[in-house]
Amino acid sequence: MVWGCVLRPALRILVIGAVLGVLSAAHAQDYPSRPVKIIVPTPPGGPVDVVGRLTANYLQTTLGQALVVENRAGAGNTIGSKDAAEATPDGYTLLFSAASGLIIAPLLHPDAGYDPLKSFAPIALVGASPSVLVVNPSVPAKTVQELVAYAKANPGKVNFSSGGIGVLPHLIGELFKARSGIDIVHVPYKGGAPSITDLLAGNVQMTFENTSVLLPLIQAGKLRALAVTTQQRISQLPDVPTMIESGYPNFVTVAWTGLLAPAHTPEPIIAKLNTAINQGLKTPEFAGALAKVSVDPLGGTPQDFTNTMKTELARWSPIVKSLGLDHPAQ
Repeated sequence: MVWGCVLRPALRILVIGAVLGVLSAAHAQDYPSRPVKIIVPTPPGGPVDVVGRLTANYLQTTLGQALVVENRAGAGNTIGSKDAAEATPDGYTLLFSAASGLIIAPLLHPDAGYDPLKSFAPIALVGASPSVLVVNPSVPAKTVQELVAYAKANPGKVNFSSGGIGVLPHLIGELFKARSGIDIVHVPYKGGAPSITDLLAGNVQMTFENTSVLLPLIQAGKLRALAVTTQQRISQLPDVPTMIESGYPNFVTVAWTGLLAPAHTPEPIIAKLNTAINQGLKTPEFAGALAKVSVDPLGGTPQDFTNTMKTELARWSPIVKSLGLDHPAQ
Protein backbone atom coordinates (compact mmCIF):
# COMPACT_ATOMS: atom_id res chain seq x y z
CA MET A 1 0.00 0.00 0.00
CA VAL A 2 2.82 2.44 0.85
CA TRP A 3 4.58 1.81 -2.48
CA GLY A 4 1.28 2.20 -4.29
CA CYS A 5 0.72 5.58 -2.65
CA VAL A 6 4.21 6.68 -3.64
CA LEU A 7 3.95 5.44 -7.19
CA ARG A 8 0.54 6.86 -8.02
CA PRO A 9 1.59 10.55 -7.83
CA ALA A 10 4.77 9.80 -9.75
CA LEU A 11 2.80 7.91 -12.39
CA ARG A 12 0.32 10.76 -12.56
CA ILE A 13 3.14 13.24 -13.23
CA LEU A 14 4.53 11.03 -16.00
CA VAL A 15 1.13 10.72 -17.62
CA ILE A 16 0.51 14.46 -17.44
CA GLY A 17 3.96 15.13 -18.90
CA ALA A 18 3.33 12.72 -21.75
CA VAL A 19 -0.06 14.30 -22.51
CA LEU A 20 1.41 17.80 -22.45
CA GLY A 21 4.17 16.65 -24.78
CA VAL A 22 1.66 15.25 -27.26
CA LEU A 23 -0.46 18.41 -27.09
CA SER A 24 2.62 20.58 -27.54
CA ALA A 25 3.71 18.61 -30.62
CA ALA A 26 0.19 18.77 -32.04
CA HIS A 27 0.10 22.51 -31.42
CA ALA A 28 3.40 22.94 -33.25
CA GLN A 29 2.03 21.05 -36.29
CA ASP A 30 -0.76 23.61 -36.58
CA TYR A 31 1.54 26.53 -35.78
CA PRO A 32 1.11 29.25 -36.83
CA SER A 33 -2.67 29.34 -37.19
CA ARG A 34 -2.85 33.13 -36.96
CA PRO A 35 -0.52 36.11 -37.56
CA VAL A 36 2.75 36.22 -35.63
CA LYS A 37 4.13 39.44 -34.18
CA ILE A 38 7.87 40.09 -34.24
CA ILE A 39 9.00 42.83 -31.87
CA VAL A 40 12.05 44.78 -33.02
CA PRO A 41 13.36 46.94 -30.15
CA THR A 42 14.80 49.59 -32.49
CA PRO A 43 13.23 52.27 -34.72
CA PRO A 44 12.35 51.53 -38.37
CA GLY A 45 15.17 51.83 -40.87
CA GLY A 46 18.06 50.79 -38.66
CA PRO A 47 20.23 47.71 -39.26
CA VAL A 48 18.35 45.40 -36.87
CA ASP A 49 15.01 46.47 -38.33
CA VAL A 50 16.20 45.92 -41.92
CA VAL A 51 17.33 42.33 -41.28
CA GLY A 52 14.30 41.65 -39.09
CA ARG A 53 11.93 42.63 -41.90
CA LEU A 54 13.81 40.48 -44.40
CA THR A 55 13.49 37.56 -41.98
CA ALA A 56 9.77 38.21 -41.46
CA ASN A 57 9.16 38.40 -45.22
CA TYR A 58 10.80 35.03 -45.73
CA LEU A 59 9.09 33.31 -42.79
CA GLN A 60 5.60 34.43 -43.70
CA THR A 61 6.03 32.91 -47.15
CA THR A 62 7.36 29.66 -45.68
CA LEU A 63 4.92 29.37 -42.77
CA GLY A 64 1.87 30.57 -44.66
CA GLN A 65 0.91 33.22 -42.12
CA ALA A 66 1.50 36.95 -41.82
CA LEU A 67 4.45 37.99 -39.66
CA VAL A 68 3.98 41.54 -38.51
CA VAL A 69 7.04 43.55 -37.46
CA GLU A 70 6.33 45.94 -34.60
CA ASN A 71 9.00 48.47 -33.65
CA ARG A 72 9.12 49.22 -29.93
CA ALA A 73 12.17 51.39 -29.52
CA GLY A 74 13.57 53.26 -26.58
CA ALA A 75 15.76 53.03 -23.48
CA GLY A 76 18.66 51.36 -25.30
CA ASN A 77 16.47 48.61 -26.81
CA THR A 78 15.16 47.58 -23.40
CA ILE A 79 11.49 48.55 -23.87
CA GLY A 80 10.78 46.17 -26.73
CA SER A 81 12.98 43.46 -25.25
CA LYS A 82 11.13 43.57 -21.93
CA ASP A 83 7.76 43.48 -23.70
CA ALA A 84 8.84 40.39 -25.63
CA ALA A 85 10.17 38.68 -22.51
CA GLU A 86 6.81 39.20 -20.77
CA ALA A 87 4.68 38.02 -23.71
CA THR A 88 2.70 34.78 -23.62
CA PRO A 89 5.12 31.96 -24.56
CA ASP A 90 2.96 30.53 -27.35
CA GLY A 91 5.05 31.42 -30.39
CA TYR A 92 2.85 34.32 -31.47
CA THR A 93 5.11 37.03 -30.07
CA LEU A 94 8.79 36.84 -31.01
CA LEU A 95 11.79 39.11 -30.63
CA PHE A 96 14.29 40.03 -33.34
CA SER A 97 17.33 41.61 -31.76
CA ALA A 98 21.10 41.96 -31.61
CA ALA A 99 23.89 42.20 -29.06
CA SER A 100 23.02 45.82 -28.23
CA GLY A 101 19.58 44.96 -26.86
CA LEU A 102 20.14 41.41 -25.70
CA ILE A 103 23.58 41.59 -24.13
CA ILE A 104 24.87 45.12 -23.63
CA ALA A 105 21.67 46.85 -22.46
CA PRO A 106 21.16 44.54 -19.45
CA LEU A 107 24.80 45.11 -18.47
CA LEU A 108 24.19 48.84 -18.48
CA HIS A 109 20.74 48.67 -16.92
CA PRO A 110 20.40 45.88 -14.33
CA ASP A 111 16.78 46.97 -13.89
CA ALA A 112 16.01 46.42 -17.58
CA GLY A 113 13.44 43.79 -16.62
CA TYR A 114 14.88 40.81 -18.48
CA ASP A 115 17.84 38.47 -18.38
CA PRO A 116 19.41 37.53 -21.73
CA LEU A 117 19.90 33.88 -20.76
CA LYS A 118 16.78 33.32 -18.63
CA SER A 119 14.05 35.43 -20.23
CA PHE A 120 14.25 34.11 -23.78
CA ALA A 121 14.29 30.89 -25.77
CA PRO A 122 16.79 31.43 -28.61
CA ILE A 123 15.54 30.23 -31.99
CA ALA A 124 18.36 30.91 -34.44
CA LEU A 125 21.05 33.39 -35.34
CA VAL A 126 20.21 34.98 -38.68
CA GLY A 127 23.16 37.03 -39.90
CA ALA A 128 26.28 38.99 -39.09
CA SER A 129 27.89 42.05 -40.58
CA PRO A 130 30.87 44.21 -39.73
CA SER A 131 30.78 47.75 -38.50
CA VAL A 132 32.48 50.50 -40.44
CA LEU A 133 33.91 53.79 -39.25
CA VAL A 134 32.43 56.55 -41.39
CA VAL A 135 32.67 60.33 -41.37
CA ASN A 136 30.67 63.08 -42.97
CA PRO A 137 32.48 64.18 -46.15
CA SER A 138 32.99 67.63 -44.60
CA VAL A 139 35.49 66.11 -42.17
CA PRO A 140 39.02 66.64 -43.58
CA ALA A 141 40.19 63.09 -42.90
CA LYS A 142 40.59 60.26 -45.38
CA THR A 143 42.26 57.77 -43.00
CA VAL A 144 41.90 56.79 -39.36
CA GLN A 145 45.27 58.37 -38.62
CA GLU A 146 44.13 61.65 -40.15
CA LEU A 147 40.89 61.52 -38.16
CA VAL A 148 42.81 61.03 -34.91
CA ALA A 149 45.11 63.95 -35.76
CA TYR A 150 42.09 66.12 -36.59
CA ALA A 151 40.35 65.19 -33.34
CA LYS A 152 43.48 65.92 -31.30
CA ALA A 153 43.74 69.31 -32.97
CA ASN A 154 40.08 69.99 -32.16
CA PRO A 155 39.47 68.45 -28.71
CA GLY A 156 35.81 68.16 -27.78
CA LYS A 157 34.64 69.40 -31.17
CA VAL A 158 34.25 66.04 -32.93
CA ASN A 159 30.97 64.26 -32.15
CA PHE A 160 30.20 60.60 -32.79
CA SER A 161 26.63 59.36 -33.00
CA SER A 162 24.96 56.09 -32.04
CA GLY A 163 21.48 54.66 -31.67
CA GLY A 164 21.55 55.13 -27.90
CA ILE A 165 23.63 54.75 -24.77
CA GLY A 166 25.07 51.26 -24.56
CA VAL A 167 24.32 50.07 -28.07
CA LEU A 168 27.17 48.46 -29.99
CA PRO A 169 28.15 51.58 -32.01
CA HIS A 170 28.40 53.50 -28.74
CA LEU A 171 30.73 50.93 -27.18
CA ILE A 172 32.86 50.72 -30.32
CA GLY A 173 33.16 54.50 -30.34
CA GLU A 174 34.15 54.52 -26.67
CA LEU A 175 36.77 51.86 -27.34
CA PHE A 176 38.16 53.91 -30.21
CA LYS A 177 38.21 56.99 -27.98
CA ALA A 178 40.09 55.10 -25.24
CA ARG A 179 42.51 53.37 -27.60
CA SER A 180 43.36 56.50 -29.61
CA GLY A 181 43.46 58.96 -26.72
CA ILE A 182 41.21 61.48 -28.45
CA ASP A 183 38.54 63.71 -26.92
CA ILE A 184 35.36 63.04 -28.90
CA VAL A 185 31.78 63.49 -27.68
CA HIS A 186 29.12 60.79 -27.80
CA VAL A 187 25.70 61.93 -29.08
CA PRO A 188 23.03 59.24 -28.51
CA TYR A 189 19.89 59.01 -30.63
CA LYS A 190 16.72 56.96 -30.39
CA GLY A 191 17.90 54.37 -32.88
CA GLY A 192 20.39 53.86 -35.69
CA ALA A 193 18.30 55.55 -38.38
CA PRO A 194 18.13 59.02 -36.74
CA SER A 195 21.80 58.68 -35.82
CA ILE A 196 22.71 58.22 -39.47
CA THR A 197 20.30 60.96 -40.59
CA ASP A 198 22.07 63.53 -38.42
CA LEU A 199 25.46 62.28 -39.60
CA LEU A 200 24.35 62.83 -43.20
CA ALA A 201 23.22 66.33 -42.26
CA GLY A 202 26.61 67.10 -40.73
CA ASN A 203 25.24 67.65 -37.22
CA VAL A 204 27.66 64.96 -36.00
CA GLN A 205 30.94 64.07 -37.63
CA MET A 206 31.41 60.30 -37.33
CA THR A 207 29.99 56.97 -36.26
CA PHE A 208 30.68 53.25 -36.18
CA GLU A 209 27.66 51.53 -37.68
CA ASN A 210 26.56 48.36 -39.41
CA THR A 211 27.41 47.98 -43.09
CA SER A 212 23.84 46.78 -43.76
CA VAL A 213 22.62 50.38 -43.70
CA LEU A 214 25.82 52.30 -44.48
CA LEU A 215 26.94 50.52 -47.63
CA PRO A 216 24.59 52.32 -50.07
CA LEU A 217 25.47 55.68 -48.51
CA ILE A 218 29.19 54.97 -48.80
CA GLN A 219 28.84 53.84 -52.40
CA ALA A 220 26.84 56.99 -53.21
CA GLY A 221 29.57 59.17 -51.72
CA LYS A 222 27.30 60.55 -49.01
CA LEU A 223 29.58 59.17 -46.27
CA ARG A 224 33.30 58.42 -46.30
CA ALA A 225 34.45 55.04 -44.97
CA LEU A 226 37.76 55.04 -43.11
CA ALA A 227 37.98 51.50 -41.72
CA VAL A 228 36.05 48.27 -41.12
CA THR A 229 36.05 46.34 -37.85
CA THR A 230 36.70 42.89 -39.32
CA GLN A 231 39.83 40.78 -39.15
CA GLN A 232 40.28 41.21 -42.89
CA ARG A 233 38.95 43.61 -45.51
CA ILE A 234 35.45 42.94 -46.80
CA SER A 235 34.56 42.28 -50.43
CA GLN A 236 31.94 45.06 -50.54
CA LEU A 237 34.57 47.67 -49.58
CA PRO A 238 37.87 46.22 -50.80
CA ASP A 239 39.71 49.57 -50.70
CA VAL A 240 38.78 50.30 -47.09
CA PRO A 241 41.39 49.09 -44.57
CA THR A 242 40.64 47.33 -41.31
CA MET A 243 41.05 48.97 -37.93
CA ILE A 244 43.94 46.54 -37.42
CA GLU A 245 45.66 47.85 -40.55
CA SER A 246 44.98 51.35 -39.29
CA GLY A 247 47.08 50.75 -36.20
CA TYR A 248 44.63 49.23 -33.71
CA PRO A 249 45.45 45.57 -32.99
CA ASN A 250 42.56 43.25 -32.06
CA PHE A 251 39.99 45.92 -32.90
CA VAL A 252 37.48 43.40 -34.26
CA THR A 253 33.70 43.50 -33.78
CA VAL A 254 30.91 41.84 -35.74
CA ALA A 255 27.24 42.69 -35.32
CA TRP A 256 24.91 39.67 -35.27
CA THR A 257 21.13 39.42 -35.26
CA GLY A 258 18.80 36.62 -34.28
CA LEU A 259 15.24 35.52 -33.56
CA LEU A 260 14.05 34.58 -30.07
CA ALA A 261 10.85 33.66 -28.27
CA PRO A 262 9.81 34.23 -24.65
CA ALA A 263 11.19 31.63 -22.25
CA HIS A 264 9.08 28.47 -21.91
CA THR A 265 7.79 28.62 -25.48
CA PRO A 266 7.08 24.97 -26.49
CA GLU A 267 10.18 23.31 -27.89
CA PRO A 268 8.41 21.97 -31.01
CA ILE A 269 7.56 25.56 -32.00
CA ILE A 270 11.18 26.63 -31.46
CA ALA A 271 12.33 23.67 -33.57
CA LYS A 272 9.87 24.49 -36.37
CA LEU A 273 11.03 28.11 -36.56
CA ASN A 274 14.69 27.08 -36.33
CA THR A 275 14.29 24.67 -39.23
CA ALA A 276 12.54 27.32 -41.32
CA ILE A 277 15.33 29.86 -40.76
CA ASN A 278 18.14 27.41 -41.45
CA GLN A 279 16.48 26.23 -44.65
CA GLY A 280 15.83 29.82 -45.69
CA LEU A 281 19.43 30.87 -45.22
CA LYS A 282 20.35 28.33 -47.91
CA THR A 283 17.92 29.75 -50.49
CA PRO A 284 18.90 32.32 -53.10
CA GLU A 285 15.91 34.44 -52.11
CA PHE A 286 16.68 34.91 -48.41
CA ALA A 287 20.47 34.64 -48.57
CA GLY A 288 20.50 36.93 -51.60
CA ALA A 289 18.40 39.55 -49.84
CA LEU A 290 20.80 39.49 -46.89
CA ALA A 291 23.82 39.76 -49.19
CA LYS A 292 22.40 42.93 -50.72
CA VAL A 293 22.65 44.62 -47.34
CA SER A 294 26.09 43.12 -46.59
CA VAL A 295 24.88 40.51 -44.09
CA ASP A 296 26.47 37.07 -43.98
CA PRO A 297 24.04 34.23 -43.11
CA LEU A 298 24.66 32.39 -39.83
CA GLY A 299 21.95 29.93 -38.76
CA GLY A 300 22.69 27.00 -36.46
CA THR A 301 20.92 25.49 -33.48
CA PRO A 302 19.25 27.25 -30.55
CA GLN A 303 22.20 26.07 -28.45
CA ASP A 304 24.59 27.78 -30.87
CA PHE A 305 22.68 30.99 -30.26
CA THR A 306 22.86 30.50 -26.49
CA ASN A 307 26.60 29.89 -26.71
CA THR A 308 27.04 33.09 -28.72
CA MET A 309 25.16 35.09 -26.07
CA LYS A 310 27.32 33.59 -23.30
CA THR A 311 30.47 34.48 -25.23
CA GLU A 312 29.26 38.04 -25.82
CA LEU A 313 28.36 38.49 -22.15
CA ALA A 314 31.85 37.39 -21.16
CA ARG A 315 33.35 39.72 -23.76
CA TRP A 316 31.40 42.92 -23.14
CA SER A 317 30.91 42.78 -19.37
CA PRO A 318 34.52 43.71 -18.46
CA ILE A 319 34.61 46.35 -21.22
CA VAL A 320 31.44 48.01 -19.92
CA LYS A 321 32.92 48.06 -16.41
CA SER A 322 36.33 49.31 -17.52
CA LEU A 323 34.74 52.21 -19.39
CA GLY A 324 32.55 53.04 -16.41
CA LEU A 325 29.39 52.48 -18.42
CA ASP A 326 27.73 50.13 -15.94
CA HIS A 327 26.66 53.23 -13.99
CA PRO A 328 25.88 55.75 -16.73
CA ALA A 329 25.06 59.30 -15.78
CA GLN A 330 21.35 59.93 -15.48
